[in-house]
Amino acid sequence: QVQLVESGGGLIQPGGSLRLSCQTYGFTDAIASMAWYRKSSGTEREMVASMNFDRGFTHYDDSVKGRFTISRDNAKNMIFLQMDNLKPEGTAVYYCRRGAKDNTYVYRDDPWGQGTQVTVSS
Repeated sequence: QVQLVESGGGLIQPGGSLRLSCQTYGFTDAIASMAWYRKSSGTEREMVASMNFDRGFTHYDDSVKGRFTISRDNAKNMIFLQMDNLKPEGTAVYYCRRGAKDNTYVYRDDPWGQGTQVTVSS
């Protein structure tokens, strides 16, 4: 069964950096299409970054472009989100999930993990 376990969140000051990790379980193929989402209080879950190595692209929401970087380690069955220059509006629970911006529908039945809380505050 597919499982996703996010970690690496915490309390960080504005301008600081965090690296989120997503440990995956139950994937039957290599990590090729993944995304990071976030959900803040009172908002819908939004995709902030995704990667599709089969199609050769990465995508970042404008709100994080130039500051966040998505990457993978297939040997460890993990994906990462390097977050630099964090802003207070980045405060949210962050989730990983299969499917990049162009193919999220393929994995619409995948379960969500519990996410990892990121709080950006001075």
